[in-house]
Amino acid sequence: MYVDVNTIITAASLLTALVAIFSAIFAVYRWYLKQNKQDVEIEKMKAEQCLLTYGILACLKGLKEQGCNGPVTEAIDKIEKHINKQAHDQED
Repeated sequence: MYVDVNTIITAASLLTALVAIFSAIFAVYRWYLKQNKQDVEIEKMKAEQCLLTYGILACLKGLKEQGCNGPVTEAIDKIEKHINKQAHDQED
C-alpha cells in the first residue's frame, strides 16, 4: 500500500472534522448539565424565599397583634395578595 501526501491530508482533515464534531457535542452536553444544575439551585432558592416570606408575614402579624398599625397592615395585605397570586400562578 502506497501512502502519498493526499492520503495523509485526507486522513488529517477527517480526524479534524471528527474532533470538531465531538467538541461541539461535548459543549452542548456540558451546557445541558449546567442548565439542570441551575434549575435545581433555582428551586432551592424559591423554597428558601417562600420560607422567609412566611416568616416575615408571621412577624408582621405579631406586630399587628401588639397594636402596630398603618404600614404593618398594608405590608400584611400586600404579602398575602402576593402569596395568593403565586399560589394560582398569576402575574402581578
